[in-house]
Amino acid sequence: MSTWVVLPVKPLSLAKSRLAEALSAEQRERFAEGSLKRILSILKLVPQLNGVLVISRDTKVLGIARDYGVKTVQESGQPALNPALMRATQLLEVWGADAVLILPADLPLLQVEDVIGVIRAAGKHDQAIVISTDRHRDGTNALFVRPPGLLTYDYGVGSFARHKQQAEAIGVPAIEYESPNIRLDLDTPEDIVVLYESLIGHDMPRQTSLSEAFEVVLTALERGELG
Repeated sequence: MSTWVVLPVKPLSLAKSRLAEALSAEQRERFAEGSLKRILSILKLVPQLNGVLVISRDTKVLGIARDYGVKTVQESGQPALNPALMRATQLLEVWGADAVLILPADLPLLQVEDVIGVIRAAGKHDQAIVISTDRHRDGTNALFVRPPGLLTYDYGVGSFARHKQQAEAIGVPAIEYESPNIRLDLDTPEDIVVLYESLIGHDMPRQTSLSEAFEVVLTALERGELG
């Protein structure tokens, strides 16, 4: 079977805008770029994958992706994640993909074993949906769909529940894959604390600011020391 990963990536300059009060624009952009490079390196080591497709409006993102030897599609117009993912999925169908795995580019602790685990959880069924949520059980941090197009993407707040409900409605109940590495993304100040503490192995000192804690995370990311 032919399995492809789709990585939707926002323009680096717009990354993690919800954390603008805690982090500088430079920190947020460094994290987005470092996370993208890290996940592309990881995906190259997954033997079950036939390819990776990066979709973005950012030419720098697309250039990084091509440096890693993966396929790219440049989006244009107003940003809309779900339609962009559907267009990417349709393209992969034309290329002969039997399954699609949607991943965000900003899972800082993701490991090769996590990606393999999601794929294996689908078994060999002709129709399969595997989903992993975040630590708040709200969003969708990994979504495996076989065949491509079986599910209509519905990302946004509360997408985990909506994707599961849609899977039930079409008669292919979603398999929930649990992984602490997939569960941790970076959307809130609390996520920064959790990531920092997972890295240093103890509680964050009260006198440490979020920006200071994040700088420790960034240094580890850029040195390849996360996970």
